[in-house]
Amino acid sequence: MNTNSVLTSNREREVTVLNGWLMLVVAVVWLVATIAMFVHSLADAGQIGHPRWFWFVLSLLLLTAWVIGLVGFFALQPNEARVLVLFGEYRGTVRKSGFHWGNPFYSNGPQSAATVTGGEGGTKGSSPHAAGRTAAKRRLGRNKVSLRVRTLNGEKLKVNDKRGNPIEISAIVVWRVNDTAQALFDVDDFESYVEMQSESALRHLASQYAYDQGEEDEVTLRSNVEDVSRSLRAELQERLAKSGVIVEEARLNHLAYAPEIAQAMLRRQQAEAVIAARQKIVHGAVSMVEMALRDLQEKDVIHLDDERKAAMVSNLLVVLCGESEATPVINTGTLYA
Repeated sequence: MNTNSVLTSNREREVTVLNGWLMLVVAVVWLVATIAMFVHSLADAGQIGHPRWFWFVLSLLLLTAWVIGLVGFFALQPNEARVLVLFGEYRGTVRKSGFHWGNPFYSNGPQSAATVTGGEGGTKGSSPHAAGRTAAKRRLGRNKVSLRVRTLNGEKLKVNDKRGNPIEISAIVVWRVNDTAQALFDVDDFESYVEMQSESALRHLASQYAYDQGEEDEVTLRSNVEDVSRSLRAELQERLAKSGVIVEEARLNHLAYAPEIAQAMLRRQQAEAVIAARQKIVHGAVSMVEMALRDLQEKDVIHLDDERKAAMVSNLLVVLCGESEATPVINTGTLYA
């Protein structure tokens, strides 16, 4: 096995840099001194025919250093960090907000994009879901990384549940960058990595649970949303740990049968609801008939033989379980006529 192929895991080191306002004062004094030195080098140029080369060259060198030093100024907003890289070597991360000055040779790095979820608009031909996820990219240069909480509104995925039924599912993931070194150096693009891993984790999760109607005490996607959301968050955190990302919350925001079986499943749910309602009605009717017969017998209202009891039970069940209103029929004769 080639051990050189194993990636090195980076860890963030928080460092401090010089105060920007203090260095701004130094820069102003530096510039004034440089200008004074340059003027002094030219003061006797008319008499001796050339400037004082030592002071002239020194002033030009100091001016060049001053221009280069201006690149070292940078500002950080709250919940924003800058990763310091000097000639390819990671030197630390500045997390303190404010105006700072650091080594002007710290790498500015590639521009990263902080995604801000936008409004309802979208491009022509885009899906309604994609239109709702239109994002404005706020560019962060100079190896800056946003530490703010971000929300990923996942697209609807068509997957098969534990029983093979095609379903549509999507989730909302709330996440933030915790380790800036891992986010920049251990994965190629941590934002794309979060999106891809979220989709993969959601597909895997959906295949582990049935949509509904599970066995006794079985966790299902529809009936146990809280348990499923906790499982999704745990799996996502495990997948995203190597990118320095913390998952604050992960929750299903869309769950439905796929269109091709939606009508069949709706009819099944309606049939199950009717059966459950009928069972409850019959159970209640039997209880009421039992109570009526018991009260008649205890209060000695009427003495019923088995045949009369059977007729009464039949009539009461028809009245109590029938869907239409019962029409009473008065029998003026006798059952034995």
